Amino acid sequence: MESSIVQRDKLIGGLLAPGFDEQSCLSRYQSVLYRKESPHLLSTYLLERLREQEVLQKKCGPHTESYKKAIEQLKSGHDIEVGDCNYLVWVSYSGLGNRILTITSAFLYAILTKRVLLVDGDKGTADLFCEPFPETSWLLPSDFPINQFKNFGVGSPESYGNMLKTEDIRADGSFKGPKPVFIYLHLAHDYNDYDKLFFCEHSQQHLQRIPWLILRSDNYFVPSLFLIPAYQEELMRLFPQKDVVFHHLGRYLFHPTNVVWGLITRYYDSYLSTADEKLGIQIRVFDTETGPFQHVLDQVLSCTLKKNLLPEVNAQQPIVSTRKIRSKVVLITSLNSGYYERIRNMYWEHPTTNGEIISFHQPSHEEHQDSDKKMHNMKAWAEIYLLSLSDVMVTSAWSTFGYVAQGLSGLKTWLMFKPENHTVPNPPCRQVMSMEPCFHAPPFYDCKARMGTDTGKLVPHVRHCEDMSWGLKVVDTNEW
Repeated sequence: MESSIVQRDKLIGGLLAPGFDEQSCLSRYQSVLYRKESPHLLSTYLLERLREQEVLQKKCGPHTESYKKAIEQLKSGHDIEVGDCNYLVWVSYSGLGNRILTITSAFLYAILTKRVLLVDGDKGTADLFCEPFPETSWLLPSDFPINQFKNFGVGSPESYGNMLKTEDIRADGSFKGPKPVFIYLHLAHDYNDYDKLFFCEHSQQHLQRIPWLILRSDNYFVPSLFLIPAYQEELMRLFPQKDVVFHHLGRYLFHPTNVVWGLITRYYDSYLSTADEKLGIQIRVFDTETGPFQHVLDQVLSCTLKKNLLPEVNAQQPIVSTRKIRSKVVLITSLNSGYYERIRNMYWEHPTTNGEIISFHQPSHEEHQDSDKKMHNMKAWAEIYLLSLSDVMVTSAWSTFGYVAQGLSGLKTWLMFKPENHTVPNPPCRQVMSMEPCFHAPPFYDCKARMGTDTGKLVPHVRHCEDMSWGLKVVDTNEW
């Protein structure tokens, strides 16, 4: 069935490792049948480091002798020297888009610090994503001894920020008492100025000596890793084209499970596969009232018509005849079905001025976000993936759902600005300067000068986001 080209590139240019059981995760090697080949550079160094990480994950992963030994040391609480196997535990937290972005951030940090990444299986991680590493599991075993880790938060005594505040860790990196076996890293949106010192080089030197790090975040903190001098050279080698961090690591890590892959492929084959062009429109409204809202509908239409993503309709004539009919399929994702119905009706009731045939589809409308329900999350993940198969995409400001779809697609999407006072922004949208997600809560601190600074102006490849003036994102400086 598979041509030799598909056979050859099912590893996505070497991004994926061979040797997995294909039936256990059909999407891993079948995605190439649905997704266009990425035009973005994959460095051979990144591929080398991914293969090295896979070896480390297998050597030190759950149920290995190394892991058992590390767990015994963790239980004992004794001051132990860092060995070959050091760990970064990701705590499941926040909505699906945030979880995908923070796992990616954690994975890059694990590569930079040569740690094993283990993910907390809460909120159905295993129902959504296949195992990314061969011959091992990335799921944190349920008998992990620090059972209170899910309750850690800002100000927890085990947190790095709190240890700095109370001077349990001194400025030179020495400890007031015995060196802890683990440290909790609080990098969520509500973190304080002490927690933010994580992004300073001296903190990274302190943390190197700790065998276990436990991380909770709801932010894509990759941009601030690019500002840590110790990691800059390595990051340049991994990503010579800088704005592809999430694009490559996201396609490496996140393979839909067979249940989710069924949702994706059935929908795609039924509604999207035959069109000449696929346009994805992701509508996310941050409003306490329930929509649909007229200003949001107006913004979507203003953006898509002004940027020629959708053709105008002809309200004067009942039929516009054309010889060669081009078809366009529009996939709309929204918690509300109202936008889809209004736009679909507009193109049903009137012909397009250029004769294009447009069909509209919306897989689900869950009415509100419910991040803890299994099928809700499966459908959300399916919709993110379907959006990412678009040829052109429109996304909503501040939405991590949109960031993930954009990053997986490798497209520079048209980003709709966040409306204020129920009015359509002018302009309604702009094309993003890079396909990287935005870090919504970055620190504004110059570690060397020990004072506040604009971290969006320190290096050319870390800029402020289009949709959030205080956010940070990685851009490829060759283009901007």
